[in-house]
Amino acid sequence: MSEPGVSSTRAAGAARRSHPPTAWSAELTGPDPDAVRVDPTGPVLDGFRVAVTSDRRSGDLIDAFVRRGAEVLHAPAVRIAPVEEDEILIGDTRAVIDCRPDVVIVTTAYGFRRWIEAADAAGLGEDLARTLDHARVIVRGPKARGAVRAAGHVDDGIADDERTASTVGLALEGGVVGRRVAVQLHGHEDVEQLERLRSAGATVLTVAPYRWVRPTDESRLGRLVAAVAAREVDVVTFTSAPAVDGLVSAAAQLGMDGVLVDALRCGVTAAAVGPVTAAPLLDLGVTPIVPDRFRMGALIRTVVEHLTLNGVAEVQTALGPLVVHGRVVTFGGETVTLARGPRAMLAALMSEPGVVLSRERLLDELPEAENEHALDMAVSRLRSALPDRHLVQTVVRRGYRLNV
Repeated sequence: MSEPGVSSTRAAGAARRSHPPTAWSAELTGPDPDAVRVDPTGPVLDGFRVAVTSDRRSGDLIDAFVRRGAEVLHAPAVRIAPVEEDEILIGDTRAVIDCRPDVVIVTTAYGFRRWIEAADAAGLGEDLARTLDHARVIVRGPKARGAVRAAGHVDDGIADDERTASTVGLALEGGVVGRRVAVQLHGHEDVEQLERLRSAGATVLTVAPYRWVRPTDESRLGRLVAAVAAREVDVVTFTSAPAVDGLVSAAAQLGMDGVLVDALRCGVTAAAVGPVTAAPLLDLGVTPIVPDRFRMGALIRTVVEHLTLNGVAEVQTALGPLVVHGRVVTFGGETVTLARGPRAMLAALMSEPGVVLSRERLLDELPEAENEHALDMAVSRLRSALPDRHLVQTVVRRGYRLNV
């Protein structure tokens, strides 16, 4: 089954790419005019592979990376339960209406709109509207404020830093002792913040307009897990904390959670849309890149900047200029695509042009190479893959160097 934003780009991408397409990815193409600054919407990511784990708005992310030249692997780690099947949401909405809360905390624009939609579909729209008009509404950020106001309601406070903790802090400042507080959750229950409200004397009700459930196609997720574990992707994007848990859980079912986490710690970059999404990664010992502004567009720019700053290099060798752009290597008018192992070794050699790198150092770059014989085989594969095998020189009893 094709994914949003993918099927329309396959034919054009396949026609422009010289290497075989991946059957379950979007195909893209193009040279790099400038890493980030000149044309951030152009094909600056040619030669890179990005994994997308989101369900909602995945098409936006896929399209953005496709336009920039990346190859995209997409498999939702979790999905949102359909509103019409979510009887829990309707039950929670009835409970909120019945208790007439004094304070309502709105955390996400999407969640609030979905809540209103579900209430309308269940014939509870007018009752919920009256409930919201009766309450003091506090919003987590400008998007949530926009959704509340678009629905005809007025908010009474906004968290400047767009964090749930700060939003709860605003409610606490107004006093919640003996008051009823309804919290619109955003995909998962923030136990710590709910406990802050309860400890301050509030009666807390929660409503989850969207709940994360297992993906419908777990075989695709398994293939994405295998690709990440093998370090065959450059970046994995996460737009929700449950997606992190979903990916690791899927890996655990395959007996690959250890190698998956190892890959995310070293070799594959994790990109999280914000600190809430980053938290479970940090708990795993994975340090993700996180944009300054917690928005989809900022996440895309952060990924572009990271890849172009860290995955693009040019070295003047003794035989001519050698250019690396992701997996794509250009030398002497010839362009080739390297597999992960040869690419990792070439990156190490190019990081210190002309310097002899010891066998021990190079073995650190290749986790799958367990001994020096495996390293020699890896060097042989690198030489065979390069347009000119003499770009890599052997220094007897010492190691290898780039021929500069």
